[in-house]
Amino acid sequence: MSVMVSVFDALRTRTSEKYTAFPPDVLPMFVAEMDSTLAEPVREALVRAVTDGDTGYVGHGRALPEAFTAFASDRWGWHVDPDLVRTTTDVSVAAVETLRRVIEPGGQVVIMPPVYAPFWEYVSEAGGTATEVPLIAPAGPADPFDTTAAWRIDLDGVAQAFADGARTVLLCNPHNPLGLVHDRETLAALARLAAEWDAVVVSDEIHAPLVHADATFTPFLDSCPEAAAIGVALTSASKAWNLAGTKCALMVGASERARGWFDGRPGEVVERTGILGYTASVAAFSEGGPWLASLLAELAANRRILAEELGDALPGVGYRQPQASYLAWLDLRALPWGDDPAVRLVDEAKVALSNGRDYGRQGVGHARLNFGCSEDTLREGLARLAAAAGAAAG
Repeated sequence: MSVMVSVFDALRTRTSEKYTAFPPDVLPMFVAEMDSTLAEPVREALVRAVTDGDTGYVGHGRALPEAFTAFASDRWGWHVDPDLVRTTTDVSVAAVETLRRVIEPGGQVVIMPPVYAPFWEYVSEAGGTATEVPLIAPAGPADPFDTTAAWRIDLDGVAQAFADGARTVLLCNPHNPLGLVHDRETLAALARLAAEWDAVVVSDEIHAPLVHADATFTPFLDSCPEAAAIGVALTSASKAWNLAGTKCALMVGASERARGWFDGRPGEVVERTGILGYTASVAAFSEGGPWLASLLAELAANRRILAEELGDALPGVGYRQPQASYLAWLDLRALPWGDDPAVRLVDEAKVALSNGRDYGRQGVGHARLNFGCSEDTLREGLARLAAAAGAAAG
């Protein structure tokens, strides 16, 4: 049974941003929310909590740290200490509050564009200054069946940023919007470089459960001993099980230094965790594996459809298959839609994509497409984009 529903059915019943930000004749393929059902164990846990009236302030048990610890061990061979796991409302809060503990006022924080748009805001909200060290893009045109593995971190650029005073890296692993899965060797090299400069790496790993079969996810903290000593990982069940609105994320450490950062935060950072999000996350990490496997199979099929048909729909498009998640990074500079094609495509194609420019200067002429949808929805989106491209060319 498919875990995806028709976007047109979802538009009739759902009230979240994805389904209400644009008029109903616009196909929503922008914000990172899937057109999916809830995993049965998650749904049952939430219904039980609501039925029991268990909707108060979050407790202080170990259920979620232990559920995540078991999931990380089974899936990645990563042995997490549950005593070094804390929760909060979402990964954005986790990032800001972690950065507040590890940077000095005005301190430089390395980010690697094109990267998740809120990263700049996280840094400024935490009192820091973003230092851009762009990823190194692959040379030459891409075959649509190539993956984003050819992108890589500019380690020399990071070293120069450290030499210029930066002491923190805000890492995206896997990397949004590319779906790039950094390999163990690269992560270890980054960790050793950071250790050399007494820098800290804060790794956003929210898309980690969504890595595809042709890639291997390495948790940053597990990449080498130096990483465990200088890093913090941030994660959540929200992307993989479509739970963003329930508000729960995890902050994971692997050292006494990390314990000190966690314990030095205001108590409210943990208290803001949503109890329904906590409940849903325990169910997801403990019992949501079969649903996740079905989801990944459907995402893999959609990823293949894009590889096979995107070039015909949008001649000249640049695209590499993401190694993780349900987000496709499209280079549309060869098409006549200007620097911000997503803006024009709302009107010309009745399709809403994410604006490439939001991900940094490297996103000019690009857009991000969400293929976390049914096959019918994806094909409808491609047909609309193709018609808009034909009209623009003719």
